[in-house]
Amino acid sequence: MIKRLLAGVVGAGVLGGLGFLYYAWYPSIATITPPAASSFSAEQIERGRIVAAEGYCAECHTRTDMGGGPELAGDYKMETPFGAIYSSNITPDPETGIGRWSEDALRRAMRYGVSREGEHLIPAFPYDHFTKMTDQDIADLYAYLMTRPAVHMTQRPNELPFPLSLRIGQAAWKLMFFTPGVYKPDPSHDALWNRGAYLAEGNAHCGACHTPRNLMGAEKKGSAYDGAVVDNWIAPPLNEHNPTPTTWTEEELYQYLRNGVAPLHGPAGGPMSPVAHRFLATVPEEDVHAIAHYFADVDKAAEREKHDPAALALAMEQSKKDLIGPNSDPDAKLYQGACAACHYNAAPSPVLGRPDLALNNALWLDEPTNLFQVMLRGLTAEEGQSGVAMPSFYNALSDADMARLAAYLRRTRTTLPPWKDLEKKAADVRKTVTPIPVNSSH
Repeated sequence: MIKRLLAGVVGAGVLGGLGFLYYAWYPSIATITPPAASSFSAEQIERGRIVAAEGYCAECHTRTDMGGGPELAGDYKMETPFGAIYSSNITPDPETGIGRWSEDALRRAMRYGVSREGEHLIPAFPYDHFTKMTDQDIADLYAYLMTRPAVHMTQRPNELPFPLSLRIGQAAWKLMFFTPGVYKPDPSHDALWNRGAYLAEGNAHCGACHTPRNLMGAEKKGSAYDGAVVDNWIAPPLNEHNPTPTTWTEEELYQYLRNGVAPLHGPAGGPMSPVAHRFLATVPEEDVHAIAHYFADVDKAAEREKHDPAALALAMEQSKKDLIGPNSDPDAKLYQGACAACHYNAAPSPVLGRPDLALNNALWLDEPTNLFQVMLRGLTAEEGQSGVAMPSFYNALSDADMARLAAYLRRTRTTLPPWKDLEKKAADVRKTVTPIPVNSSH
């Protein structure tokens, strides 16, 4: 009897292993001669440019360290809890890029996360979102990529430890967390909502940054858009858990995504800045409106907006208090000297160019990470609101100074509990920021 049970267990294991190998195996797709640019119409290439912009392809496929690199040639370093991963070259170079990939090969990579050679791709490439893209969008993207300048450049090897470095292991990850399939419109919503959902959940892969991940690096499906840490910044919640006192309405979202600044929420900084300024500023307005329309529903704007007038009035009152009469609070004096000149206004509502900190996400999040990042980095005139800059305080403020400012703003601008260990957290964030030269004009 025991032998029969053991034989059954072994047999089931063998069959399961064979089944997994069958699931994991993909054949190589034959190489092609790189297509001539003239084989694609100008209209298709332009549609592909829009697809690439809405998917931020150049953001993750262009090296930014080591002096930077050619656009789309890869080698962008992505720090993950498992080790550094470097993006691939997606220019039409036939040797180091995708010049010998057919359209079918690109479609398989986008839809199933499998390379032309049949290797499983690491999910740092968000194929769990790209799988929702239509064949037409993928075909247009192919036309655009194949007409970019070919760049001969290889990426640095990934730094994943064994056994995570084994590509077959990615198949096991897919078995647990990946469901391929093109986006299916929700009949309970209108066409604008569905267009926004298609872009946000698919090509724009918003959840890749704004959804927390589990220990295996997969998005927590029950926590969609709950916010997450990305590149040493906090990508805030995009749903009803967003803590700001004024609502991210459809119009606020549109202004932020299209122009990089929202009147009641302030400018886009950090990893979000290029999304607005470099990419979404160049796509059809109706697509940006669609994304804003979708997220205004996700964050339940219609239900929350009724609280905005009171929150706005309180924010403006708090802003004015800082410059009215003498103030014996030493933290208030530090704020007056370092911040108030730009973040104060006496208008009845916030004025663009002078973002009211009482309304900004950075003060309402569970951690002061984003507040410290902006203090240390500043914002250039190309980030945030176009043409308006904030200087870096990397050299002007110590960790203790930043901690005092953060504590002061948190207690005078919000109704939330104080942050803890602020000086240590300021020091931790400083370690992630490149030092600013003392004689720099920035």
